[in-house]
Parts: sequence; structure tokens; C-alpha cells
Amino acid sequence: MRTPRGYSVAMGIDSSLLASLPLWGLVGYLLGSIPFGLLLAAAQGINLRDVGSGNIGATNVLRTGRKDIALATFLLDAGKGAVAVLLARHFAGEAAAQIAGVAAFAGHCFPVWLKFNGGKGVSTLLGVCFAAAPLIGVCAALVWLLAAVLTRYSSAGGLAAAVVAPVAAVFLGAPGWALAFAVAAVLLWWRHADNLKRLANGTESKIGAK
Repeated sequence: MRTPRGYSVAMGIDSSLLASLPLWGLVGYLLGSIPFGLLLAAAQGINLRDVGSGNIGATNVLRTGRKDIALATFLLDAGKGAVAVLLARHFAGEAAAQIAGVAAFAGHCFPVWLKFNGGKGVSTLLGVCFAAAPLIGVCAALVWLLAAVLTRYSSAGGLAAAVVAPVAAVFLGAPGWALAFAVAAVLLWWRHADNLKRLANGTESKIGAK
């Protein structure tokens, strides 16, 4: 019996569906929308919405005093962005990976489960950067770390890393990723609007402050 064209016996689904860019946008969004920080804090009896800024990301988790949960949140939030990119690349190619990466970032910032009120997206963006190209991830992570250490503002590190990612992609000859990271950078800066105001007037919370 002949297998229909475009049908994957191993996967049991139509390969044309796997190549669908909207599908990988949805997959990326759903992966990105998993609120790991909120879930990990809730498992410890902590309502993260009542802590600090109320944000669901690793920086706000750190304000609970639980460094272990903050680290786990950072790794999981970065991991979901990386997984979205790697899955899409494996099954559908680079364009799908770029769409899935941006969608995962957007899912973290605007999760449907939390009425589109999510995190700032820095950890997820770093995960996407490393999966896109390790050198882009290294550049973004180093700039993030340097800016955060020098200023003691986590937000400053994230804002700087978001600017570096598309620039690094251009220098590496990856225009598709440069565009993807430029879109993510605009969204990340928009999500940091309140942080920018606090940075300007000197009221932004520093790393380690409860």
C-alpha cells in the first residue's frame, strides 16, 4: 500500500502540517505562555502577584528570598524559548524557528492564561538567542550580565541585551534572525516602559532588593 505524499509514517501526521508556519507560531506561543515562575512560587505557598512588582519572571521570584526557585525560573523560562526554536527548526526549518522564537517570547509576555499580563521576557529571549546561534546567545548574555552588574539593575541588563541581539545577528549574517530579534526588542522595551520611567527618576529596584 502506497503512503500518501506528504504523510509521515513515523510521526503519523501530514508533513505539510509540520511545515506550517502558523502552526509553529502557535506552538511557540503556547510554550512561551507557561508561567513557570508563578507555578514554582505557588508550589511553595507564595503568590508571586503579591510580591514586589507582581511580575512572573525570575527577578521578581528572587525578591521572595528563594534563590533556588529564582534560578529554576530563569532556566525554565529560557528553556521554553530554546525548545520552541529547536523544535520548529527540526521539523520545519529556519523561518519556522524564527517565528516560533518570537512567538515564545510573546507568549511569555502576554500569556492567554493570565489575561495577557505576563513577564518582561528577558530570560525567554536569552533562551531564544542561544538556540538561534550560540554566539548570539553569548553576546546577549555577556551584555546582560555586564550591564546588570555595573548598574545593579536587572532591567538595564535586559534592555541592553535586547539591543545587542539583532546587532549580533546582523554581524553573523543572519538577517532573518536580526529581524526576529528586532521585533522582540521592540516588544521588550515596550514591556519595560514602567522600568524606564523608574530608571529615569532613580526609583527602580536594584538586584537583591526585596
